[in-house]
Order: sequence, then structure tokens, then C-alpha cells
Amino acid sequence: MSLRAAVTGTRRWYAIVVIGYLVSFVFLSLTLAHGMPLGVAYGIWSATGVALIAVLSKFIFREPLTLMMGAGIALIIGGVLLVETGSTH
Repeated sequence: MSLRAAVTGTRRWYAIVVIGYLVSFVFLSLTLAHGMPLGVAYGIWSATGVALIAVLSKFIFREPLTLMMGAGIALIIGGVLLVETGSTH
């Protein structure tokens, strides 16, 4: 979201982009250090990002959120759940 704001707005948003990436990778590293499998951690991280950005972009940047996009988000969530449940056997 901050990258989009940086591209269309003022350059000070780039600092927030860098901080956001650093914080994201720190939390991903901590999650992996606590034993979560990489496929599950990355799946949750990326699926959450796709879903949240699509919804927030609709309200903040007035971008479209169609029924087809909603179905895609549901499929992504379902896929991540399958990966997570498949890794616990």
C-alpha cells in the first residue's frame, strides 16, 4: 500500500516501504525460527498480503474488487489451508 502511495504521491512513502519490508522479513524469520515450515509460513504471508491489499485497495485507492477477484481470494485462502493441513501429518 505504501509503495502505491509512493509511486502516486510523495517520495517520503519510500521510507515506509523500506521499513515495511524489513519488519516483514524479521517477522517471517522469527516465524521460521519457531519451527513453522517454510511452505506454510510463506503461503500464509503471501495469501494474507494478496487478500488484504485487494480489499484495502478498493477502499483507499478506489480500485476494482470484482466477484471474480473475490473468488480468486477464496481459492488462495483454500489453497493455503490445504498446504497447512497437509504439513501437519
